[in-house]
Amino acid sequence: MIERNGNLIVISGPSGVGKSTLVKQARTELPYLEFSVSCTTRSPRAGEVDGKDYFFLSEYEFENRVQQGEFIEYAGVFDHRYGTLKSEVLHRIRRGADVILDIDVQGARLIRQASLDDTEIARAAQFIMIVPPDVATLEARLSGRNSETPESLKLRLAGAKSELANFRLYDYLVVNDDLDTAAAELISLLKCMKMRTATIKGEPFA
Repeated sequence: MIERNGNLIVISGPSGVGKSTLVKQARTELPYLEFSVSCTTRSPRAGEVDGKDYFFLSEYEFENRVQQGEFIEYAGVFDHRYGTLKSEVLHRIRRGADVILDIDVQGARLIRQASLDDTEIARAAQFIMIVPPDVATLEARLSGRNSETPESLKLRLAGAKSELANFRLYDYLVVNDDLDTAAAELISLLKCMKMRTATIKGEPFA
């Protein structure tokens, strides 16, 4: 029997592109997909469990882990910090799980950099960007939410354009023009990743 490591699947996409919906559909179709548990310096919300929803760390603990090089990626969001532990990802990959990281372009770039120094991450990491067919479509979707002021809409679009300009950082683009078509394409892509020779352990045919 061929034994495999898992894939580290980095998925990014601008606000309003439908990324969360697509990932949810993919996980329904492919139950072996897992999310890693991130670290955060914010306080637990009602019902959240340490080690299940997040690893809740103090600012001191978080910074100490940064200095020790334990994060594969991390970032500040408003007044708090969030990060993904390298050990958390590698633990899952080594037992054959495909791990999804839903992160922004900054985080994806950090993982690209980490892969330069870590062959295990380099073999596992696959980068997918979910994109709109064009910026006008994205603007229409954001406007259709009726939750944006003209100022916030302008900021979101500027942020989206900045993210989309980094598309060559990724290995694959999934264009979300039609939701069902995009979901089918994402699911097919994730299935194909399961067959990558880079994930095969050892020499099964020796």
